[in-house]
Amino acid sequence: MDFWEYLSDRHQQLLADASQHASAVFQCMVAATLLGVLIGVVTYRSEWAGNLATLSTSTILTIPSLAMIGLLIPVLGLGVPPTVTALTLYGLLPIVRNAIVGLRGVDPSLVDAAKGIGMSRPARLLRVELPLAWPPILTGIRVSTQMLMGIAAIAAFASGPGLGNEIFRGIASLGSKNALNQVLAGTLGIIVLALLFDAAYVLLGRLTISRGIRV
Repeated sequence: MDFWEYLSDRHQQLLADASQHASAVFQCMVAATLLGVLIGVVTYRSEWAGNLATLSTSTILTIPSLAMIGLLIPVLGLGVPPTVTALTLYGLLPIVRNAIVGLRGVDPSLVDAAKGIGMSRPARLLRVELPLAWPPILTGIRVSTQMLMGIAAIAAFASGPGLGNEIFRGIASLGSKNALNQVLAGTLGIIVLALLFDAAYVLLGRLTISRGIRV
């Protein structure tokens, strides 16, 4: 059968895999964002601490995804746990780096003005510094999401969820009549999901970043 017939015949399974893929990436991005921003908040005031945070997260990113999941399987088993752990760790670097850069780039005079009107340190962080640092943080989140969309396909190696299962089934059955269709369907599905997520981030940026900051 041709590719379009394959899509028509397997659309329910493909939609289920796409839903699992998107859900896994979304949940891991939420975890990576919370952890990455927290690391940025804790380390941005110190040069050595910020460099250590960036170096540590960049080192994680150099570990091949198959090796990372392979190392996690003996500890966490197969399925969702190693997938979520690996994706969350891989998503940290752009968020941590951009959080540090964004927070360090806040105009000190604005922070001093907030201090002058009696704002506490947590209030200044939540109401002044983080909102002003949000544009670069959101950029880091977008970059991380695009990376994780592709890396999540490797989760099939550990019996994880997502469109990677379609790709792995196609690779495992190379030479069969549907092998190419399976690989193509999984790959195109990931591309479509990545574009949809990126469009959602653009909309989120328009809703959460004030026009003055965008300008």
